[in-house]
Amino acid sequence: MTSFLRLSGLTAITFGAALSMTAGLAIAADNNVSADQILNALQPKPLTRGLSVGAPRVDPSVKAREIGFVDGLRNRKTRSLSLGEREEIAEIASTKPKIDLNVQFDYNSAEISKASLSSVQELGKALSNPSLKGSTFVVAGHTDAIGSEAYNQDLSERRADTIKRYLAEKYGINGTDLITVGYGKTKPIDPNAPMDPINRRVQVVNMDTKTASK
Repeated sequence: MTSFLRLSGLTAITFGAALSMTAGLAIAADNNVSADQILNALQPKPLTRGLSVGAPRVDPSVKAREIGFVDGLRNRKTRSLSLGEREEIAEIASTKPKIDLNVQFDYNSAEISKASLSSVQELGKALSNPSLKGSTFVVAGHTDAIGSEAYNQDLSERRADTIKRYLAEKYGINGTDLITVGYGKTKPIDPNAPMDPINRRVQVVNMDTKTASK
């Protein structure tokens, strides 16, 4: 099964049909996505406790809980995450800046295809930017619905781990700042066409735990 991380439109990139992207941002583009596009998509929005127009409000207790939960995921192996933890990651990530990259893998493999290395390299450049220093990112693997649930769950986890390993080895991204999670075929971009290749992707989310309230 050939999988790819796919860029899609603003209304199309959620972790599932039931999760709305209330604060996320994505770029609709082709395989030639640039580091600047990725960087812009992953920039967090400023938070406020007040009523400033256009700025999302934040409940300090909710923010603290999010930070505590995300910190607890650092250094965890992808396969150690429970279903409940995976769903909580998805819930938090639904409101965060995110992007889907069109990165293909070799058939039935977690190896990045040569044609897609440039996209992962652009991701590495973006995550190395000083403006994102200290941020924690989720790398979430997704597949289409072809194959069994167990097979796709395993494949999505291995592919997310491959991206993490590449970023750490080639760009020096701190492994503790990269949390990998697999969703298999459970959260398609297009639930009306679960076998469509558009559903094969790894989504990168800025969990935005470093942003201070203003």
